[in-house]
Amino acid sequence: MQVLMVMFLGIGIERGSTGLIVNGLVALGVTFLPAALEREYDLPMDAGLTLWITSAVFLHALGVAGIPGLTGNLYAEASPIPFWDHVTHALSASVVAAVGYTVARAIDEHTEAVYLPSRFMFVFILVFVAAFGVFWEVLEFAIGGAAAAVGSGSVLTQYGLEDTIYDLVFDLAGAVIVAVWGTAHLTDVAEAVTERIDRRRGTR
Repeated sequence: MQVLMVMFLGIGIERGSTGLIVNGLVALGVTFLPAALEREYDLPMDAGLTLWITSAVFLHALGVAGIPGLTGNLYAEASPIPFWDHVTHALSASVVAAVGYTVARAIDEHTEAVYLPSRFMFVFILVFVAAFGVFWEVLEFAIGGAAAAVGSGSVLTQYGLEDTIYDLVFDLAGAVIVAVWGTAHLTDVAEAVTERIDRRRGTR
């Protein structure tokens, strides 16, 4: 997958596309993240989790680059795959939800001062993802406006209010998937984070 990210980066350089170059660099960096987390912090990043994380950035980069020789930008209004934006938003949101759950679960396990029952955790995941989704949409709007003001290409593009609403809806869809089915796959990671916090604070 890293080879593909380098390919996307090369396509961005060839096209002179700032957005594609930045997306390619970020995506390439993220592909190294699971191995780094496992090596530096002893987090159990199995093949499933690694594929989950890297798929999110891969599909986003592919959407920006388009399928070489077949399509252009898959996020464009004339995209031959109109639901591409929704799929990538849901997948990316699921990764954000996983991070939020892992941190919250680790804090819950670490200290008796915090107790997060399962029902509250479900709501927390939704609220966490919704808040991040709103932040992301504001960021898209700000970057798009700044790019238009200086006359340069935008790294992030917003396609209007309707697109924003759809993005947030699919963000929540990704959050629900994690809240209902994904937490079982994150237990080992959450426990590893808890143990690391405990060691740093000398409670174990």
